[in-house]
Amino acid sequence: MSVAGLRDLARRQHGVCSRRQLAGLGLTEGHIRSQVRARRWRELAHDVVVLHRGPMVREARRWAAVLAAGTVPVALACWTALELHGLQGWHRDPIHVVVPRGDKPARFEWLVVHESRRHAAADVAWRAGLPVHGVERAAIDAAAWQPSWRTASGLMAAVVQQRLTTPDAVLGELERAGRIRHRRTMQLALLDVVGGAQSLEEIDFARLCRRAGLPEPMRQERRRDARGRVRFLDVEWRLRGGGRLVVEVDGVGHMEREQWYDDLLRDAELGSDARTVRIRIPAGAARHEPERVLAIVRRHLAALAA
Repeated sequence: MSVAGLRDLARRQHGVCSRRQLAGLGLTEGHIRSQVRARRWRELAHDVVVLHRGPMVREARRWAAVLAAGTVPVALACWTALELHGLQGWHRDPIHVVVPRGDKPARFEWLVVHESRRHAAADVAWRAGLPVHGVERAAIDAAAWQPSWRTASGLMAAVVQQRLTTPDAVLGELERAGRIRHRRTMQLALLDVVGGAQSLEEIDFARLCRRAGLPEPMRQERRRDARGRVRFLDVEWRLRGGGRLVVEVDGVGHMEREQWYDDLLRDAELGSDARTVRIRIPAGAARHEPERVLAIVRRHLAALAA
């Protein structure tokens, strides 16, 4: 079938079109039905037609999710929006969309529909011709809709460290979001990234030790590595018998590949001796699994004091 504009539309939208778009090109409902009956096209939803019978690629599913919402304001959201904004290493297979609360667009097995009371035009950007939530809104939604605080914390670090946004921009969006799941975790993770509050992970860890009645550790101790450069350790206990327990508290900033690489080399360059134990713990553990962290520290302190 040769219809002016149809090939360009199909190419741009990866073979997925709405009936309204096809009618705009001059195709009647009879033409569309005849193509479906001939098994050249297939009807995906009441208002959505796929101009082939093969599998739908990911790009086609994005278009289908948006077009199937009809005239309802819709935005690709959450992990799907972050993917379109360029986030690396956090792929999730389902397509996510947000619609206003109460709207019921078509559903597919590969589609997750979220209804939101705060879905507004100001939250929507455009990528590849599709409406998407901005990085900040998408990241906060993705984090809040996950059961794991670790995911929420890591995602906040990722969007900033991959330079998709800034901590201030995400913190501002968090204020607008109000009371949501993992809110405090997200705030602390963003402050960790920029080293806020004199390194929040350090403060959390020291506070935890004080509450548990453990001796106060020394903080940010200066050391020189094998090359003579000054390095800083997070916390350290020096015991009466000469033993030392050194604890590196890794905030989310350590999750980036380059930081991880440098941290491991720093540990190797500083080295240790028979009376020194050096351990590393994630900052979030002091906030979310304090008893587990305390058990680890107590065990090492007892072993060194023996």
